[in-house]
Amino acid sequence: MKRTLGQPTDSPAPPSSSPSTAACTSSTAGQLPATERGFGARLMTPLLLGSLLNPVNSTMIATALVAVGRGFDVGAAETAWLVAALYLASAVSQPTMGKLADLFGPRKVFLAGLVIVLTAGAVGAAAPAFGWLIASRVLLGIGTSAAYPCAMALLRGEAARLGRPVPRPVLGRLSLAALGSAATGPVLGGLLAATVGWRAIFAVNVPIALAGLVLAMLWLPEDAHTALREDTPPTGSTTSEGTIAKGPRARRAPARTAGPTGTVSIDVPGILLFAAALTTAMLFLMDLARPRWVLLAPLAALATAFVWWQLRCHAPFLDLRVLARHRPLVLTYLRHGLTYLVIYCVMYGFAQWLEESHGFSSSGAGLIMLPMSLAAAACSLLGARTEGIRGPLTLAAVLLLAGAGTLAFAHSDTPLALLLLASVLFGLPQGLAGTSNQAAVAAQAPADGVGAAAGLQRTSQYLGAITASSLIALFYGHRADDAGLHLIAVTAVVLGAVLCVLTGTDRALHGRS
Repeated sequence: MKRTLGQPTDSPAPPSSSPSTAACTSSTAGQLPATERGFGARLMTPLLLGSLLNPVNSTMIATALVAVGRGFDVGAAETAWLVAALYLASAVSQPTMGKLADLFGPRKVFLAGLVIVLTAGAVGAAAPAFGWLIASRVLLGIGTSAAYPCAMALLRGEAARLGRPVPRPVLGRLSLAALGSAATGPVLGGLLAATVGWRAIFAVNVPIALAGLVLAMLWLPEDAHTALREDTPPTGSTTSEGTIAKGPRARRAPARTAGPTGTVSIDVPGILLFAAALTTAMLFLMDLARPRWVLLAPLAALATAFVWWQLRCHAPFLDLRVLARHRPLVLTYLRHGLTYLVIYCVMYGFAQWLEESHGFSSSGAGLIMLPMSLAAAACSLLGARTEGIRGPLTLAAVLLLAGAGTLAFAHSDTPLALLLLASVLFGLPQGLAGTSNQAAVAAQAPADGVGAAAGLQRTSQYLGAITASSLIALFYGHRADDAGLHLIAVTAVVLGAVLCVLTGTDRALHGRS
Protein backbone atom coordinates (compact mmCIF):
# COMPACT_ATOMS: atom_id res chain seq x y z
CA MET A 1 0.00 0.00 0.00
CA LYS A 2 1.44 3.38 -0.94
CA ARG A 3 1.78 5.92 1.82
CA THR A 4 0.10 9.29 1.31
CA LEU A 5 2.59 12.12 1.58
CA GLY A 6 2.16 13.64 4.99
CA GLN A 7 0.49 10.61 6.61
CA PRO A 8 1.00 10.97 10.36
CA THR A 9 3.43 8.77 12.19
CA ASP A 10 0.85 7.97 14.85
CA SER A 11 -1.66 6.51 12.41
CA PRO A 12 -2.67 2.99 13.38
CA ALA A 13 -1.21 0.17 11.36
CA PRO A 14 -3.45 -1.36 8.70
CA PRO A 15 -5.41 -4.39 9.91
CA SER A 16 -3.48 -6.63 7.53
CA SER A 17 -0.12 -5.86 9.20
CA SER A 18 1.41 -8.91 10.80
CA PRO A 19 4.18 -9.30 13.40
CA SER A 20 6.52 -10.62 10.73
CA THR A 21 5.88 -7.57 8.55
CA ALA A 22 6.51 -5.26 11.47
CA ALA A 23 9.70 -7.09 12.30
CA CYS A 24 10.88 -6.79 8.71
CA THR A 25 10.13 -3.07 8.69
CA SER A 26 11.93 -2.61 11.98
CA SER A 27 14.92 -4.52 10.69
CA THR A 28 15.09 -2.46 7.53
CA ALA A 29 14.83 0.78 9.43
CA GLY A 30 17.54 -0.40 11.77
CA GLN A 31 20.01 -0.52 8.91
CA LEU A 32 19.94 3.31 8.72
CA PRO A 33 21.20 5.79 11.31
CA ALA A 34 18.38 6.94 13.55
CA THR A 35 18.40 10.43 12.04
CA GLU A 36 17.91 9.03 8.51
CA ARG A 37 15.08 6.57 9.15
CA GLY A 38 12.15 7.34 6.89
CA PHE A 39 14.50 8.40 4.09
CA GLY A 40 15.50 4.92 2.94
CA ALA A 41 16.19 3.34 -0.43
CA ARG A 42 12.54 3.16 -1.56
CA LEU A 43 12.16 6.92 -1.28
CA MET A 44 15.66 7.92 -2.38
CA THR A 45 16.30 5.61 -5.36
CA PRO A 46 13.77 7.16 -7.79
CA LEU A 47 14.63 10.66 -6.55
CA LEU A 48 18.35 10.14 -7.15
CA LEU A 49 17.72 8.53 -10.54
CA GLY A 50 15.61 11.48 -11.65
CA SER A 51 18.02 14.06 -10.21
CA LEU A 52 20.98 12.86 -12.28
CA LEU A 53 19.19 13.34 -15.62
CA ASN A 54 19.57 17.12 -15.87
CA PRO A 55 23.29 17.40 -15.04
CA VAL A 56 24.29 14.37 -17.13
CA ASN A 57 22.39 15.70 -20.16
CA SER A 58 23.95 19.14 -19.72
CA THR A 59 27.50 17.72 -20.01
CA MET A 60 27.05 14.54 -22.05
CA ILE A 61 26.49 16.49 -25.27
CA ALA A 62 29.90 18.21 -25.03
CA THR A 63 31.81 15.30 -26.55
CA ALA A 64 29.31 14.77 -29.38
CA LEU A 65 28.91 18.28 -30.81
CA VAL A 66 31.43 17.69 -33.59
CA ALA A 67 29.79 14.40 -34.61
CA VAL A 68 26.33 16.00 -34.59
CA GLY A 69 27.60 18.88 -36.73
CA ARG A 70 29.02 16.47 -39.27
CA GLY A 71 25.84 14.43 -39.30
CA PHE A 72 23.66 17.41 -40.19
CA ASP A 73 26.31 19.51 -41.97
CA VAL A 74 26.06 22.42 -39.51
CA GLY A 75 28.82 24.48 -37.89
CA ALA A 76 29.89 25.22 -34.33
CA ALA A 77 27.59 28.24 -34.07
CA GLU A 78 24.56 26.05 -34.74
CA THR A 79 25.61 23.13 -32.51
CA ALA A 80 26.21 25.58 -29.63
CA TRP A 81 22.43 25.95 -29.47
CA LEU A 82 22.21 22.34 -28.34
CA VAL A 83 23.96 23.45 -25.15
CA ALA A 84 22.15 26.78 -24.81
CA ALA A 85 18.70 25.27 -25.46
CA LEU A 86 18.94 22.97 -22.45
CA TYR A 87 20.28 25.73 -20.19
CA LEU A 88 17.56 28.16 -21.23
CA ALA A 89 14.77 25.58 -20.87
CA SER A 90 16.12 24.41 -17.51
CA ALA A 91 16.50 27.90 -16.07
CA VAL A 92 12.86 28.67 -16.86
CA SER A 93 11.47 25.23 -16.06
CA GLN A 94 13.10 24.62 -12.67
CA PRO A 95 10.93 27.13 -10.75
CA THR A 96 7.96 26.39 -13.01
CA MET A 97 8.08 22.69 -12.24
CA GLY A 98 8.62 23.50 -8.59
CA LYS A 99 5.53 25.70 -8.56
CA LEU A 100 3.49 22.98 -10.27
CA ALA A 101 4.72 20.52 -7.66
CA ASP A 102 3.50 22.87 -4.93
CA LEU A 103 0.12 23.16 -6.68
CA PHE A 104 -0.59 19.59 -7.76
CA GLY A 105 1.76 17.47 -5.68
CA PRO A 106 5.42 16.55 -6.26
CA ARG A 107 4.80 12.91 -7.16
CA LYS A 108 2.53 13.78 -10.08
CA VAL A 109 4.93 16.38 -11.46
CA PHE A 110 7.91 14.07 -10.97
CA LEU A 111 6.18 11.37 -13.04
CA ALA A 112 5.13 13.89 -15.69
CA GLY A 113 8.72 15.10 -15.98
CA LEU A 114 9.96 11.56 -16.60
CA VAL A 115 7.35 11.09 -19.34
CA ILE A 116 8.64 14.27 -21.02
CA VAL A 117 12.24 12.98 -20.74
CA LEU A 118 11.23 9.68 -22.30
CA THR A 119 9.57 11.53 -25.18
CA ALA A 120 12.56 13.85 -25.63
CA GLY A 121 14.97 10.93 -25.77
CA ALA A 122 12.91 9.22 -28.48
CA VAL A 123 12.61 12.45 -30.49
CA GLY A 124 16.35 13.09 -30.36
CA ALA A 125 17.31 9.53 -31.22
CA ALA A 126 15.12 9.54 -34.34
CA ALA A 127 15.61 13.22 -35.32
CA PRO A 128 15.38 13.59 -39.12
CA ALA A 129 16.71 17.18 -39.07
CA PHE A 130 18.80 19.41 -36.83
CA GLY A 131 15.76 21.39 -35.66
CA TRP A 132 14.35 18.23 -34.12
CA LEU A 133 17.48 17.95 -31.97
CA ILE A 134 16.94 21.49 -30.69
CA ALA A 135 13.35 20.56 -29.83
CA SER A 136 14.58 17.43 -28.07
CA ARG A 137 17.04 19.43 -25.97
CA VAL A 138 14.30 21.91 -24.99
CA LEU A 139 12.07 19.01 -23.94
CA LEU A 140 14.96 17.47 -22.01
CA GLY A 141 15.45 20.76 -20.18
CA ILE A 142 11.75 20.89 -19.28
CA GLY A 143 11.40 17.25 -18.29
CA THR A 144 14.61 16.91 -16.29
CA SER A 145 13.83 20.12 -14.40
CA ALA A 146 11.02 18.40 -12.52
CA ALA A 147 13.26 16.04 -10.55
CA TYR A 148 15.16 18.34 -8.18
CA PRO A 149 12.33 20.63 -6.97
CA CYS A 150 10.00 17.64 -6.66
CA ALA A 151 12.63 15.73 -4.71
CA MET A 152 13.06 18.65 -2.31
CA ALA A 153 9.28 18.92 -1.86
CA LEU A 154 8.93 15.17 -1.25
CA LEU A 155 11.78 15.21 1.28
CA ARG A 156 10.27 18.22 3.04
CA GLY A 157 6.93 16.42 3.19
CA GLU A 158 8.57 13.31 4.63
CA ALA A 159 10.38 15.47 7.18
CA ALA A 160 7.07 17.07 8.21
CA ARG A 161 5.55 13.61 8.57
CA LEU A 162 8.41 12.50 10.81
CA GLY A 163 8.55 15.78 12.72
CA ARG A 164 12.22 16.58 12.09
CA PRO A 165 14.37 18.39 9.49
CA VAL A 166 15.62 16.63 6.37
CA PRO A 167 18.92 14.98 7.38
CA ARG A 168 21.99 16.57 5.82
CA PRO A 169 23.31 13.20 4.51
CA VAL A 170 20.07 12.80 2.54
CA LEU A 171 20.54 16.21 0.94
CA GLY A 172 24.17 15.29 0.33
CA ARG A 173 23.12 12.31 -1.77
CA LEU A 174 21.09 14.58 -4.04
CA SER A 175 24.07 16.91 -4.39
CA LEU A 176 26.42 13.99 -5.04
CA ALA A 177 24.09 12.59 -7.72
CA ALA A 178 24.21 15.91 -9.56
CA LEU A 179 27.97 16.39 -9.19
CA GLY A 180 28.84 12.81 -10.08
CA SER A 181 26.60 12.63 -13.13
CA ALA A 182 27.85 15.99 -14.42
CA ALA A 183 31.45 14.81 -14.03
CA THR A 184 30.88 11.51 -15.83
CA GLY A 185 28.69 13.04 -18.55
CA PRO A 186 31.49 13.88 -21.01
CA VAL A 187 33.04 10.42 -20.59
CA LEU A 188 29.69 8.69 -21.11
CA GLY A 189 28.88 10.91 -24.10
CA GLY A 190 32.22 10.21 -25.74
CA LEU A 191 31.89 6.48 -25.17
CA LEU A 192 28.38 6.33 -26.61
CA ALA A 193 29.26 8.51 -29.60
CA ALA A 194 32.36 6.42 -30.38
CA THR A 195 30.73 3.00 -30.03
CA VAL A 196 27.05 3.38 -30.95
CA GLY A 197 26.81 6.83 -32.49
CA TRP A 198 25.74 10.27 -31.28
CA ARG A 199 22.04 9.37 -31.39
CA ALA A 200 22.66 7.09 -28.41
CA ILE A 201 23.28 10.21 -26.29
CA PHE A 202 19.59 11.02 -26.71
CA ALA A 203 18.35 7.41 -26.71
CA VAL A 204 19.98 6.60 -23.35
CA ASN A 205 17.38 8.80 -21.67
CA VAL A 206 14.61 6.36 -22.64
CA PRO A 207 15.62 3.39 -20.44
CA ILE A 208 16.65 5.66 -17.56
CA ALA A 209 13.31 7.48 -17.67
CA LEU A 210 11.42 4.19 -17.89
CA ALA A 211 13.25 2.81 -14.85
CA GLY A 212 12.56 6.02 -12.95
CA LEU A 213 8.86 5.88 -13.87
CA VAL A 214 8.46 2.33 -12.64
CA LEU A 215 10.30 2.92 -9.37
CA ALA A 216 8.53 6.22 -8.73
CA MET A 217 5.08 4.69 -9.26
CA LEU A 218 5.96 1.82 -6.94
CA TRP A 219 7.80 3.61 -4.15
CA LEU A 220 7.11 7.33 -4.00
CA PRO A 221 4.36 8.31 -1.53
CA GLU A 222 1.06 9.47 -2.95
CA ASP A 223 0.36 13.19 -2.92
CA ALA A 224 -2.28 14.54 -0.58
CA HIS A 225 -5.49 14.78 -2.62
CA THR A 226 -8.01 16.72 -0.58
CA ALA A 227 -7.95 19.70 1.70
CA LEU A 228 -10.04 19.80 4.86
CA ARG A 229 -12.69 22.43 5.39
CA GLU A 230 -11.38 25.95 5.83
CA ASP A 231 -13.45 26.54 8.97
CA THR A 232 -11.94 23.50 10.73
CA PRO A 233 -8.23 23.48 9.98
CA PRO A 234 -6.71 20.15 10.92
CA THR A 235 -4.25 19.92 13.74
CA GLY A 236 -0.90 19.18 12.27
CA SER A 237 -1.46 21.03 9.00
CA THR A 238 1.41 23.07 7.67
CA THR A 239 0.48 26.74 7.68
CA SER A 240 1.69 29.40 5.30
CA GLU A 241 4.04 30.57 8.06
CA GLY A 242 5.61 27.13 8.23
CA THR A 243 4.30 26.12 11.69
CA ILE A 244 3.11 22.60 12.29
CA ALA A 245 0.24 21.98 14.63
CA LYS A 246 0.17 18.83 16.70
CA GLY A 247 -2.39 16.14 17.25
CA PRO A 248 -3.59 12.72 16.16
CA ARG A 249 -5.34 14.11 13.08
CA ALA A 250 -2.16 15.75 11.76
CA ARG A 251 -2.05 15.95 7.99
CA ARG A 252 0.16 17.82 5.56
CA ALA A 253 -1.98 20.46 3.91
CA PRO A 254 -1.90 20.15 0.15
CA ALA A 255 0.56 22.64 -1.31
CA ARG A 256 -1.97 24.26 -3.60
CA THR A 257 -2.95 27.81 -4.28
CA ALA A 258 -6.67 28.41 -4.39
CA GLY A 259 -8.33 31.01 -6.54
CA PRO A 260 -11.39 33.04 -5.58
CA THR A 261 -13.73 30.15 -6.31
CA GLY A 262 -11.64 27.62 -4.38
CA THR A 263 -10.19 25.99 -7.49
CA VAL A 264 -6.47 25.46 -8.02
CA SER A 265 -5.05 28.40 -9.96
CA ILE A 266 -2.03 28.42 -12.29
CA ASP A 267 -0.50 31.78 -13.10
CA VAL A 268 0.09 31.19 -16.81
CA PRO A 269 0.73 34.88 -17.66
CA GLY A 270 3.29 35.05 -14.85
CA ILE A 271 5.09 31.93 -16.11
CA LEU A 272 5.18 33.26 -19.68
CA LEU A 273 6.44 36.69 -18.60
CA PHE A 274 9.10 35.08 -16.42
CA ALA A 275 10.21 32.82 -19.27
CA ALA A 276 10.34 35.72 -21.73
CA ALA A 277 12.31 37.98 -19.38
CA LEU A 278 14.76 35.26 -18.41
CA THR A 279 15.29 34.17 -22.01
CA THR A 280 15.95 37.77 -23.07
CA ALA A 281 18.42 38.24 -20.20
CA MET A 282 20.26 35.06 -21.14
CA LEU A 283 20.43 36.00 -24.80
CA PHE A 284 22.10 39.24 -23.73
CA LEU A 285 24.51 37.45 -21.35
CA MET A 286 25.51 34.84 -23.91
CA ASP A 287 27.63 37.31 -25.91
CA LEU A 288 29.16 39.99 -23.71
CA ALA A 289 32.03 40.36 -26.14
CA ARG A 290 29.57 41.90 -28.61
CA PRO A 291 26.76 43.19 -26.38
CA ARG A 292 23.36 43.32 -28.01
CA TRP A 293 22.25 46.50 -26.26
CA VAL A 294 18.99 46.46 -28.16
CA LEU A 295 17.85 43.60 -25.91
CA LEU A 296 17.96 45.76 -22.77
CA ALA A 297 14.80 47.69 -23.67
CA PRO A 298 12.56 44.60 -24.06
CA LEU A 299 14.24 43.07 -21.01
CA ALA A 300 13.32 46.09 -18.89
CA ALA A 301 9.77 46.07 -20.26
CA LEU A 302 9.31 42.35 -19.62
CA ALA A 303 10.77 42.57 -16.12
CA THR A 304 8.51 45.51 -15.26
CA ALA A 305 5.46 43.70 -16.62
CA PHE A 306 6.37 40.57 -14.66
CA VAL A 307 6.74 42.46 -11.37
CA TRP A 308 3.51 44.40 -11.96
CA TRP A 309 1.58 41.22 -12.70
CA GLN A 310 2.99 39.27 -9.77
CA LEU A 311 2.04 42.06 -7.35
CA ARG A 312 -1.57 42.19 -8.56
CA CYS A 313 -2.19 38.48 -9.20
CA HIS A 314 -4.13 36.67 -6.45
CA ALA A 315 -2.09 33.47 -6.94
CA PRO A 316 1.25 34.58 -8.41
CA PHE A 317 3.80 32.27 -9.99
CA LEU A 318 6.52 33.83 -7.82
CA ASP A 319 5.12 35.56 -4.78
CA LEU A 320 7.45 38.56 -4.66
CA ARG A 321 5.99 39.68 -1.35
CA VAL A 322 6.90 36.33 0.19
CA LEU A 323 10.43 36.59 -1.25
CA ALA A 324 10.72 40.08 0.21
CA ARG A 325 9.83 38.64 3.61
CA HIS A 326 12.35 35.81 3.18
CA ARG A 327 15.53 37.84 2.72
CA PRO A 328 17.77 34.93 3.86
CA LEU A 329 16.41 32.81 1.00
CA VAL A 330 17.20 35.55 -1.53
CA LEU A 331 20.74 35.79 -0.13
CA THR A 332 21.10 32.02 -0.50
CA TYR A 333 20.18 32.30 -4.19
CA LEU A 334 22.74 35.10 -4.62
CA ARG A 335 25.47 33.09 -2.88
CA HIS A 336 24.68 30.00 -4.94
CA GLY A 337 24.66 31.85 -8.25
CA LEU A 338 27.92 33.71 -7.56
CA THR A 339 29.64 30.53 -6.38
CA TYR A 340 28.73 28.67 -9.54
CA LEU A 341 29.65 31.64 -11.70
CA VAL A 342 33.22 31.20 -10.41
CA ILE A 343 33.09 27.41 -10.63
CA TYR A 344 31.89 27.40 -14.24
CA CYS A 345 34.43 30.08 -15.22
CA VAL A 346 37.20 27.80 -13.99
CA MET A 347 35.62 24.54 -15.13
CA TYR A 348 35.44 25.64 -18.77
CA GLY A 349 38.04 28.43 -18.90
CA PHE A 350 40.82 26.52 -17.13
CA ALA A 351 40.32 23.44 -19.32
CA GLN A 352 40.43 25.55 -22.48
CA TRP A 353 43.62 27.30 -21.27
CA LEU A 354 45.28 23.95 -20.51
CA GLU A 355 44.83 22.91 -24.14
CA GLU A 356 45.55 26.15 -25.99
CA SER A 357 48.28 27.71 -23.84
CA HIS A 358 49.84 24.84 -21.90
CA GLY A 359 49.77 22.41 -24.81
CA PHE A 360 47.88 19.52 -23.20
CA SER A 361 45.68 17.27 -25.29
CA SER A 362 41.95 17.21 -24.64
CA SER A 363 42.33 13.93 -22.73
CA GLY A 364 45.27 15.36 -20.74
CA ALA A 365 43.28 18.46 -19.83
CA GLY A 366 40.40 16.23 -18.78
CA LEU A 367 42.68 14.25 -16.45
CA ILE A 368 43.94 17.47 -14.84
CA MET A 369 40.36 18.57 -14.30
CA LEU A 370 39.36 15.18 -12.85
CA PRO A 371 40.58 16.06 -9.31
CA MET A 372 38.10 18.95 -9.34
CA SER A 373 35.20 16.54 -9.78
CA LEU A 374 36.61 14.07 -7.24
CA ALA A 375 37.20 16.82 -4.67
CA ALA A 376 33.69 18.19 -5.24
CA ALA A 377 32.17 14.74 -4.70
CA ALA A 378 34.25 14.13 -1.56
CA CYS A 379 33.33 17.51 -0.06
CA SER A 380 29.69 16.95 -0.95
CA LEU A 381 29.74 13.85 1.25
CA LEU A 382 31.75 15.65 3.93
CA GLY A 383 29.39 18.62 3.89
CA ALA A 384 26.46 16.25 4.24
CA ARG A 385 27.94 14.94 7.48
CA THR A 386 28.18 18.37 9.09
CA GLU A 387 25.39 20.08 10.97
CA GLY A 388 26.40 23.66 10.25
CA ILE A 389 25.80 25.88 7.23
CA ARG A 390 27.77 29.05 7.90
CA GLY A 391 31.07 27.26 8.54
CA PRO A 392 31.16 25.23 5.30
CA LEU A 393 30.04 28.28 3.27
CA THR A 394 32.80 30.42 4.79
CA LEU A 395 35.38 27.73 4.10
CA ALA A 396 34.11 27.44 0.51
CA ALA A 397 34.60 31.19 -0.04
CA VAL A 398 38.13 31.04 1.41
CA LEU A 399 39.01 28.09 -0.81
CA LEU A 400 37.77 29.99 -3.86
CA LEU A 401 40.13 32.80 -2.93
CA ALA A 402 43.00 30.33 -2.54
CA GLY A 403 42.27 28.75 -5.91
CA ALA A 404 42.04 32.16 -7.55
CA GLY A 405 45.44 33.06 -6.09
CA THR A 406 46.92 29.94 -7.67
CA LEU A 407 45.51 30.80 -11.10
CA ALA A 408 46.66 34.41 -10.82
CA PHE A 409 50.29 33.26 -11.01
CA ALA A 410 49.79 30.42 -13.53
CA HIS A 411 51.52 30.60 -16.89
CA SER A 412 52.30 28.33 -19.80
CA ASP A 413 55.24 26.74 -17.93
CA THR A 414 53.53 26.18 -14.58
CA PRO A 415 54.42 22.74 -13.14
CA LEU A 416 51.81 20.00 -13.27
CA ALA A 417 51.63 19.76 -9.46
CA LEU A 418 50.40 23.36 -9.17
CA LEU A 419 47.84 22.83 -11.92
CA LEU A 420 46.47 19.82 -10.04
CA LEU A 421 46.42 21.87 -6.83
CA ALA A 422 44.35 24.56 -8.54
CA SER A 423 41.93 21.90 -9.77
CA VAL A 424 41.47 20.56 -6.24
CA LEU A 425 41.11 24.02 -4.70
CA PHE A 426 38.15 24.79 -6.96
CA GLY A 427 36.57 21.36 -6.48
CA LEU A 428 36.44 21.56 -2.69
CA PRO A 429 34.21 24.68 -2.51
CA GLN A 430 31.92 23.27 -5.20
CA GLY A 431 30.99 20.36 -2.96
CA LEU A 432 30.81 22.42 0.25
CA ALA A 433 28.73 25.24 -1.21
CA GLY A 434 26.42 22.96 -3.17
CA THR A 435 25.42 20.90 -0.14
CA SER A 436 25.28 23.84 2.30
CA ASN A 437 23.18 26.11 0.07
CA GLN A 438 20.86 23.17 -0.58
CA ALA A 439 20.45 22.72 3.17
CA ALA A 440 19.84 26.46 3.55
CA VAL A 441 17.03 26.37 0.97
CA ALA A 442 15.47 23.37 2.70
CA ALA A 443 15.50 25.25 6.01
CA GLN A 444 14.51 28.70 4.73
CA ALA A 445 11.86 27.95 2.09
CA PRO A 446 8.20 28.63 2.96
CA ALA A 447 6.44 25.44 3.99
CA ASP A 448 3.97 25.65 1.11
CA GLY A 449 6.53 26.66 -1.54
CA VAL A 450 9.46 24.26 -1.26
CA GLY A 451 9.30 23.14 -4.88
CA ALA A 452 9.37 26.64 -6.34
CA ALA A 453 12.11 27.68 -3.90
CA ALA A 454 14.30 24.71 -4.89
CA GLY A 455 13.68 25.43 -8.57
CA LEU A 456 14.80 29.05 -8.15
CA GLN A 457 18.01 27.82 -6.57
CA ARG A 458 18.81 25.88 -9.75
CA THR A 459 17.82 28.90 -11.87
CA SER A 460 20.44 30.98 -10.05
CA GLN A 461 22.97 28.26 -10.86
CA TYR A 462 22.11 28.28 -14.57
CA LEU A 463 22.35 32.07 -14.65
CA GLY A 464 25.83 31.70 -13.18
CA ALA A 465 26.73 29.14 -15.87
CA ILE A 466 25.59 31.30 -18.77
CA THR A 467 27.26 34.42 -17.35
CA ALA A 468 30.47 32.42 -16.91
CA SER A 469 30.47 31.30 -20.54
CA SER A 470 30.04 34.93 -21.61
CA LEU A 471 32.91 36.10 -19.38
CA ILE A 472 35.18 33.38 -20.78
CA ALA A 473 34.47 34.52 -24.33
CA LEU A 474 35.05 38.13 -23.28
CA PHE A 475 38.33 37.42 -21.48
CA TYR A 476 39.85 35.03 -24.03
CA GLY A 477 38.71 36.41 -27.36
CA HIS A 478 40.16 34.18 -30.09
CA ARG A 479 42.63 32.30 -27.89
CA ALA A 480 42.83 31.13 -24.28
CA ASP A 481 46.03 32.85 -23.17
CA ASP A 482 47.66 33.68 -19.82
CA ALA A 483 46.17 37.18 -19.73
CA GLY A 484 42.64 35.82 -20.10
CA LEU A 485 43.23 33.24 -17.36
CA HIS A 486 44.48 35.97 -15.04
CA LEU A 487 41.30 37.96 -15.68
CA ILE A 488 39.30 34.87 -14.66
CA ALA A 489 41.45 34.70 -11.51
CA VAL A 490 40.77 38.38 -10.71
CA THR A 491 37.04 37.78 -11.18
CA ALA A 492 37.25 34.80 -8.81
CA VAL A 493 39.10 36.91 -6.20
CA VAL A 494 36.46 39.65 -6.31
CA LEU A 495 33.54 37.24 -6.14
CA GLY A 496 35.23 35.15 -3.45
CA ALA A 497 35.57 38.28 -1.31
CA VAL A 498 31.91 39.15 -1.95
CA LEU A 499 30.92 35.63 -0.87
CA CYS A 500 32.94 36.00 2.35
CA VAL A 501 31.07 39.22 3.16
CA LEU A 502 27.65 37.78 2.23
CA THR A 503 28.22 34.73 4.40
CA GLY A 504 29.70 36.58 7.35
CA THR A 505 26.98 39.23 7.48
CA ASP A 506 23.99 36.93 6.94
CA ARG A 507 22.29 36.94 10.34
CA ALA A 508 20.13 33.98 9.37
CA LEU A 509 23.27 31.82 9.35
CA HIS A 510 24.36 32.86 12.84
CA GLY A 511 23.90 29.90 15.10
CA ARG A 512 24.07 27.59 12.08
CA SER A 513 27.86 27.39 12.07
